[in-house]
Amino acid sequence: MAAVPVPPHAGPGARGNGRASGRSRDRGGDPLHEAAASRLASLDQRYTARRRALVDLLRAAGRPLTVSEIVAGGAPVSSAYRNVTVLCEAGVARRLVGADDLGRFELSEDLSGHHHHHLVCQTCKTVADVRASPALEDALEAAARLAARESGFEITDHRIELVGRCPACK
Repeated sequence: MAAVPVPPHAGPGARGNGRASGRSRDRGGDPLHEAAASRLASLDQRYTARRRALVDLLRAAGRPLTVSEIVAGGAPVSSAYRNVTVLCEAGVARRLVGADDLGRFELSEDLSGHHHHHLVCQTCKTVADVRASPALEDALEAAARLAARESGFEITDHRIELVGRCPACK
């Protein structure tokens, strides 16, 4: 799997202790960072420089990342696990499970503005984002309404994983 470039672990708002305040320092700045800071603050968590760098990494990656890929840039493993867990609890990121049962992480769709599904290679275990056509999304919405009607379950979202072999593994 190709290495993902990792942003530096310091960022705007970093103090000498490597942490940023619970408030966003992006006054009039990046809405993603402001939303992340707000969600973390609602859980009494701080938006540290490492968490900010992790959000930047997830935004830039273009696909879900494993913890191994996250730490490739030098972050301690324990810190990466702790920070990605807190980001998931705050609704900033979400965890996916691929064909190999490894957790992969990406920004929450409501923050990324990128509704998508996933292609999972059963051979190399790569997970890639794929946008669904409007016709497929309409069909999924109709299927969700039918499932809700038949089960009494309230459907609030959907996620699709298509499993097969990537071009490199065919």
